[in-house]
Amino acid sequence: MSRTSRLSSSLLRAAACTGIAALTLTACGSGSGSGSASTGSGEVKVGLITKTDTNPFFVKMKEGAEKSAKAEGVKLMTAAGKFDGDNAGQVTAIENMVAAGVKGILITPSDSKAIVPAIEKAKAKGVLVIALDTPTEPQSAVDALFATDNLKAGELIGEYAKAAMKGKTAKIAALDLAPGVSVGVQRHNGFLKGFGATDKDVACAQDTGGDQSKGQTAMENCLQKEPGINVVYTINEPAALGAYTALKAKGREKDVLIVSVDGGCTGTKAVKDGKIAATSQQYPLKMAAEGVKAVVTYAKDGKKASGYTDTGVTLITDKAQDGVASKDTAYGLENCWG
Repeated sequence: MSRTSRLSSSLLRAAACTGIAALTLTACGSGSGSGSASTGSGEVKVGLITKTDTNPFFVKMKEGAEKSAKAEGVKLMTAAGKFDGDNAGQVTAIENMVAAGVKGILITPSDSKAIVPAIEKAKAKGVLVIALDTPTEPQSAVDALFATDNLKAGELIGEYAKAAMKGKTAKIAALDLAPGVSVGVQRHNGFLKGFGATDKDVACAQDTGGDQSKGQTAMENCLQKEPGINVVYTINEPAALGAYTALKAKGREKDVLIVSVDGGCTGTKAVKDGKIAATSQQYPLKMAAEGVKAVVTYAKDGKKASGYTDTGVTLITDKAQDGVASKDTAYGLENCWG
């Protein structure tokens, strides 16, 4: 290749990166991508778009995609919204990745409904689109879904909480995610199903965005509304730790049962330390790794992944309850993320 051609190629790559950088897209340069840095037509490119690039769950997801892309010899492009719920950012990331020639896009939708038109446009151009962790609405908007069964994850902690209460009357606080996000709805509904309750049995429900400080504020609000709360369901472990902080400030941390979902390393350690009674552990690295492999298969033989692939969930606790399958925190720490 002549110096002029190399320069032109470099400028094109730089322009592509610059155009997507506003959405925290990385792995465009030759030093940060996986596989060949060539922009030849034979190169397979895979896109990964997460909700944010700071949440440990998505950090681990990106790590799984990077390892799989390196093993498969393909180039990985990544992007993330500026915040959880940044649908506009994810739409732009999809458009930019399609323009860059990706064969497939893996995405954790920030807004399960609003992202669908952008996904449909990508699919119409021959791009395989796989949702990770969070299903779209409808789920059929993507070619495939690789995710935790979030309803089951909620059911597990609901069953656990019911067993741990041992017949005592429950006053429940639900620290949820945000309206319109399917993963939050599924976990919430799963918890209620596992506990044998309905929304009418919830004494206080607050949205937290999965954020620790907002979880603390939500718990403070719930305690003001209903001081007798003794069971707290949380959308994730940051929200759970926020709830614990609020309860500790009131001297209630030892008599309120907190259950959660995620299984990150910080959250699993909180279970070990007794701050959270139990959590449902999921496996983001596996989601992303399997997603990359599916795109590679599509690139090689045109076979599209389809339907739903359950990437597993395990109840983690050191205080096992009869009739509820679980593993201890030693197992949880060996398999945690973040």
